[in-house]
Amino acid sequence: MNHRHSNMLHYSKPAAEWSQALPIGNGRLGAMVYGRTGTELLQLNEDSVWYGGRLERTPRDALKNLPRLRELIRSEKHREAEDLIRKAFFATPHSQRHYEPLGTFTLEFGHEEKDVKEYRRDLDLEKAITRVKYEHCGVQYEREVFASSEDNVIALQLKSSEKTEFVLRLTRVSEREYETNEFVDSIEAGSDGTIVMHATPGGCGSNALCCVVAVRCQDDGTVEQIGNSLVVKSANATVVVSAQTTFRHQDVEAVAFEDAMQALEKPDLRDRHVESYKSLYCRMQLDLGPGDSECPTDQRLLKSLDPSLIALYHNYGRYLLISCSRPGLQALPATLQGIWNPSFQPAWGSKFTININTQMNYWPANMCNLAECEMPLFDLLERMAERGKKTAEVMYGCRGWCAHHNTDIWADTDPQDQWMPATVWPLGGAWLCYHIWESYLFSGDKEFLNRMHSVLRGCVEFLVDFLIEDKSGKYLVTNPSLSPENTFIGENDTPGVLCEGSTIDMQVIHAIFSAYIEAVSELNIEDDLLSTVRKSRDRLPPMAIGSFGQLQEWCHDYADFEPGHRHTSHLWALHPGNAISKTKTPSLASASSVVLRRRAEHGGGHTGWSRAWLINLHARLGDAEGCLGHIAKLLANSTLPNMLDNHPPFQIDGNFGGCAGVVEMLIQSHDGFIELLPACPTSWTFGSLKGVRARGGFELDFSWEDGVIKEPIVVKSLLGKASVLKFPNGRTVAFSGKGIHSIYSK
Repeated sequence: MNHRHSNMLHYSKPAAEWSQALPIGNGRLGAMVYGRTGTELLQLNEDSVWYGGRLERTPRDALKNLPRLRELIRSEKHREAEDLIRKAFFATPHSQRHYEPLGTFTLEFGHEEKDVKEYRRDLDLEKAITRVKYEHCGVQYEREVFASSEDNVIALQLKSSEKTEFVLRLTRVSEREYETNEFVDSIEAGSDGTIVMHATPGGCGSNALCCVVAVRCQDDGTVEQIGNSLVVKSANATVVVSAQTTFRHQDVEAVAFEDAMQALEKPDLRDRHVESYKSLYCRMQLDLGPGDSECPTDQRLLKSLDPSLIALYHNYGRYLLISCSRPGLQALPATLQGIWNPSFQPAWGSKFTININTQMNYWPANMCNLAECEMPLFDLLERMAERGKKTAEVMYGCRGWCAHHNTDIWADTDPQDQWMPATVWPLGGAWLCYHIWESYLFSGDKEFLNRMHSVLRGCVEFLVDFLIEDKSGKYLVTNPSLSPENTFIGENDTPGVLCEGSTIDMQVIHAIFSAYIEAVSELNIEDDLLSTVRKSRDRLPPMAIGSFGQLQEWCHDYADFEPGHRHTSHLWALHPGNAISKTKTPSLASASSVVLRRRAEHGGGHTGWSRAWLINLHARLGDAEGCLGHIAKLLANSTLPNMLDNHPPFQIDGNFGGCAGVVEMLIQSHDGFIELLPACPTSWTFGSLKGVRARGGFELDFSWEDGVIKEPIVVKSLLGKASVLKFPNGRTVAFSGKGIHSIYSK
């Protein structure tokens, strides 16, 4: 199949605003490229540019008020419990640090749009290069922009049919003019063809940055310094942007300057970038057939849905993950906006929100053969496990470590904000720990599991200590507990958020306890904690079905305050967990379907990431048309012209959740076997998947037509484990042994 139609975004006009600009990134450095002809604009980001330094915020009087809080929650005295939370459990200051832009880089060409012909800009997902081509007053212009992981820079290569003049400027402008001086320490252009900018977001004691722009003419062109700008006259020039912060290096100018100069010396800068990027992106290929690929992408989004556009959306998600999360020294994971934050005061601080959003960012990693891209998350998790020891001990009197519903560059684990439905929920770290086990299930990498064992064990220690007996004395439950960001109607029609043993809490803890027990077995180690974990797991309350036939969200069958709520936290065990499945627990799967139906009837899925979660949930239930309906709404209502997810505002988790959801529709491996086309719509009449991963260390290539798998299916077994392949017609084939298997249904 020809993959070009599902690997190219293209547009017939420059970007007028951020929602139309195209993202590039090397995992650390990023830019939104506008493709303008008059003044080209690159809005720059570097993943460690955060406002301010490390904070110590742990609520010091939480523990002595914990018994009273638990008593109030058990007695359903919601107002009194919430008042106590405000006084003793919110952190001071209430907010963690937030992510900020690096700077604004412009290239002034003066080519007015009225004089421009044959304009096109595009983003090639197979090469990670965005390109602009046009003609102005008889002269042909072309520039390519890419973010090289191999050489640590953003690079622009500019070519024209005649020598032309343009001006380079670098600045860092706040949205509020009176704040500008706070954000820039100095900007200075030099006669050596560079501009150097220093800034200290948050002032003294904060994380300082240095950004360097450098240019070199590849012909006999010239570069002249005028003020703090550079004037270039050339028909063939290379410009690079580098940046470093004191989060990673002390002498940031020396390192940034060296990055820029070394990159300019590389004649194969572009080829090195493409080769490095393709080594990740081209591991997997998805094709759902041809579509209207000649139509500009922003216009395609306004038309009726075609499978090729869905494949493009999926492939874009893989592109974005590689571009904003690459392994490396002190790497940082993708924030709420990946690395592409345009605002000095971003929504929700553009932090790491760990009650769904950060986790969703990494749902595609393993199945899409991009396991390395999840490594920055585990790097952060290790730092969180250290900081979380204080949070666990000071707030709850527990061993181990915990984290609440947000963290930041400094791995802060204390409560974030003063928002009752979300703030005091100490299971954010536990949910993240599930990613350790999922990664191991796909890879079988015991070295990785051994590395992360202490993190997992510390999480389990906290959970064992944090659990208390419920009122009956039969079960162990969490208290305080909540269902992230949701509210129920309690006794006397009183709204409440705090409870004992919310469904998601019990699901996550059961999964983490089970993962820990299996991890100890896999590593063949002795652990005196094991017996306690087993006993505690056996005393967790079972999931319950409520009066509407729905899976209950709380320990009691409370009424919903907001029936169409964006979170479906109590379906965690359906996805991303695996305790609920249509084959092993049909009654719970049916109850999950009721939840989804009721959410839909009341307007659920109104945010991009929430809609993306619904795709994955319907896929686990084998509901192909339900998946397709949510994909259509995701693209129509929650996708910007540049195909980035719109919460609103922009959040990248919807892109990643949608990317993962498409794969969940085509292959699943969470239920002890590998199922092909478990939720494939009839309108996807043919397609192919190559290099997709399944749990157990398997990599598969297969294609289909009219719902029938073309045989043989090629399965590469990396670990040699036994498994079963299930075909759409219900036939199953068992196989085992390391190596490549060609599998037929008969």
